[in-house]
Amino acid sequence: MKILDTGDKIYKYNKNVIIKFVGERAVLSTGVINGGYSENLTSIFNHDAKTAPGMGCQLKAPTYKEHMEIISQEMGLDPKYTTGIGTAADMENMCIVVEKFRDLSVTALVTAGIETNGGRVGDEASYTEDNGKIEKLDHGTINIIVSVNANLPPRTLTRALVTITEAKTAAIQELLEGSKYSHGIATGSGTDGTIVYANLESKNIYSDAGKHSKLGELLGKTVKRAVKEALAKQSGLTPQRQKSIFRRFKRYGLNVEKIWDKYIEIKPEKLNKKLEYIEFIEKIEKDEKLVALTSLYIHLMDQFDWELLSQKIVEEECLNILKQITNLLEFDFKEIENKYIEKENKDFLKHLTDKFIFMLAKFVEAKWRE
Repeated sequence: MKILDTGDKIYKYNKNVIIKFVGERAVLSTGVINGGYSENLTSIFNHDAKTAPGMGCQLKAPTYKEHMEIISQEMGLDPKYTTGIGTAADMENMCIVVEKFRDLSVTALVTAGIETNGGRVGDEASYTEDNGKIEKLDHGTINIIVSVNANLPPRTLTRALVTITEAKTAAIQELLEGSKYSHGIATGSGTDGTIVYANLESKNIYSDAGKHSKLGELLGKTVKRAVKEALAKQSGLTPQRQKSIFRRFKRYGLNVEKIWDKYIEIKPEKLNKKLEYIEFIEKIEKDEKLVALTSLYIHLMDQFDWELLSQKIVEEECLNILKQITNLLEFDFKEIENKYIEKENKDFLKHLTDKFIFMLAKFVEAKWRE
């Protein structure tokens, strides 16, 4: 059991982490039971809904709301006076981060995973809401609980939720993790949940939780750090792992298989040498100079997609980067340049991806020796 600076106690029961309040608290929750703003709750919780490690989530009732009510009762909590959020992440991988300034204390408790469910705001929807329909919990959710040892009016608590969300998104963007539903950089998962609460009994009242305030700074630091640590623990999503040309380019559809397919078009007699090919191509995957040039190429694609740069400029500079890569990998650029000029795909971003794949396939042809 751990005691927070608010005096509230953290308990772990089965696959749940529960915080029981020792006084009056103002709570803002995205939870399906007692979600919204409340001042009469006595506890909050984070629930792992998996049936077993690596398995899917299974509800104990026809609806997610009823499921969470049953879960709260199993923990000895009154469903009328608690709120909770669900996930498929392991509670053992929860990260707790504390930041303090004078009498102000902020604690973030985070579970996180976005390997299968990470998305970018504005991606195409996975479902439309239907009253009474069972809600699916996908593998991959960032659940954030934040405890503030201060008295926050409702508007400040609501502003804190905005700052917390920005911090979560900043953490993901600093890892350059891609959406699983588009070629954008992820901003979260489709099932993220957040609970933030303040101490109504504290004499320290704060009116602002935005980025310019000290409270906003502490919220940002705790949540960003906790999200990164939780992603690392749950799914190994770390800066070191992201130092990969395939991890960086995945959101635009480039991977080891696509390069192999293109290579076999060039060298069909190598069809039975796939394992040897993978061993070879992985040797360049984490070359830091190649990762840097690849990242610049992708960022130009992003800037075209965001309408920040024209197609003409992006096309010219991407070609320059391909030339730098061929120099780095020491093979002939001429055929790459000739192929680049050909417009085989009307989708410009697909065209740029295809040319990068072709370039790497030609590298394999030029340099792979069994």
